[in-house]
Amino acid sequence: MKAISAILLASSFWVCFVSCAGTNPDKPKAEEKKNPVEGPKLVGIIASIPSDKRFVLIQSYGKWNVESGQILTTRGPDDRAANLKTTGESLGEFAAADLQSGEVQVGDAVYFQSVNKPPALPTTTEVSQNQNKSKLETVQKKK
Repeated sequence: MKAISAILLASSFWVCFVSCAGTNPDKPKAEEKKNPVEGPKLVGIIASIPSDKRFVLIQSYGKWNVESGQILTTRGPDDRAANLKTTGESLGEFAAADLQSGEVQVGDAVYFQSVNKPPALPTTTEVSQNQNKSKLETVQKKK
């Protein structure tokens, strides 16, 4: 009888141990995993460069939402590259971008890589409201 109760006690210990060992609070959950960063996407080519070479016109390869301030990169033959910053101006399939650095020529490929934006920080109003709420809760708990 003692042997059976010892076996039952040991097996219940192992069941509890194994079930607890499987949980890891530091391990991220499936929905909390970050999306993998996508590589640059080919969005168009350099269609035109005015003589002052301060900006370029990009001919897009398809529908592309051009927002002001997006960073683009270009690649040309002989490992030539440049960085562009979109102005937000567009007309049909053409969009304007300011040349930030490097050298561009007509026909160079234009790439865009989306960057995950960091979460918005709370405003000072939200922070002060949260602080007032926690102070109120503390006062209520002390009563």
